[in-house]
Amino acid sequence: MINIHEQILDYLKQLHMPTMRECYQQIADCARSESFSYEQYLLELLKLECEARRQNRIARNLRASKLPTSKTFANFDKKRLPAKLAAHLNVLTDGSFLKRCENVLAFGNPGSGKTHLLCAIGHQLIEQGRRVLFICCSQLVQELLRAKKELELSGFLKKLSRYDALIIDDIGYVQQDRCEMEVLFTLLADRYERGSVMITSNLPFSKWEQIFKDPMVTAAAIDRLVHHSVILELNIESYRMEVAKKNKSKKPDGPAKGSK
Repeated sequence: MINIHEQILDYLKQLHMPTMRECYQQIADCARSESFSYEQYLLELLKLECEARRQNRIARNLRASKLPTSKTFANFDKKRLPAKLAAHLNVLTDGSFLKRCENVLAFGNPGSGKTHLLCAIGHQLIEQGRRVLFICCSQLVQELLRAKKELELSGFLKKLSRYDALIIDDIGYVQQDRCEMEVLFTLLADRYERGSVMITSNLPFSKWEQIFKDPMVTAAAIDRLVHHSVILELNIESYRMEVAKKNKSKKPDGPAKGSK
C-alpha cells in the first residue's frame, strides 16, 4: 500500500510543483515544532514555490534577453551622470514607463556609457519579471530583412511584440540602404504605442537623415519615437578616455636625463 509521503510526492509531481515536493517534509517538521496552523503551513509552502518560479522566470528571461551580464548598475558609476539625468533613474528602473509604452532614447558621444546605462535598466526590469531584448541595430536590421525575404516579417514582428522593451543599440552607426531603412521603420511603426523601444545613438536627431535617407521617413520615425519618450543626454567624456587619462597620470616619471 502506498504511504502518505509517496502519495504527496506523486501528486506534487503531477501538479509540477518541484519546490514543494522538495521542501514539504522539512516545512512540516518546522510547522510541528513551531505549532503552525494548517493555513500557515500551506502558506509557507506556496511562498517557497512561487519564489522559486519567480527566480526561474527571471533566469529564463535573462538568458533570452541577450543582455551583457557585466553591464549592470553594480559596476556603473552613477556619479558621472548629469544631475538631471540621474534624477530620471528611479522613474526608469521602477518600470512604470513600460505600462505607458514610453520609449527611452539615450544620446551621447562614443564611450559616454549609453549602452551600459540602458543595459543596467534592462537588468532591473528583468528582476521585476519583465521581458527585455538587447540587440545591435545592425543585427536587428539583418534579421528583419531575412524575415521579409522569407515572407515571415509579420510573424517576426509578432515575436518581438512579446518583449516589454527592445533595447536597440548603436542606431547611429548603421548607414542603411533603402531596404534596410524600410524594415527598421516598419518595426518602429509596429511598436508605436504598443511597446517600449530603448535606443542608443551617437547621432542627434538633426542627423538622422543619414540613417533613414528620406526626410519624410526620418520625420515620421522621430515623431513616433518622441511622442511618448524620455530623452537621456549623456554629454560627458568617454569613460575609456577618462580611465586612460587617470592611468597616465598615475605612471611614475621616466628616469632623469643622464641617469643610468
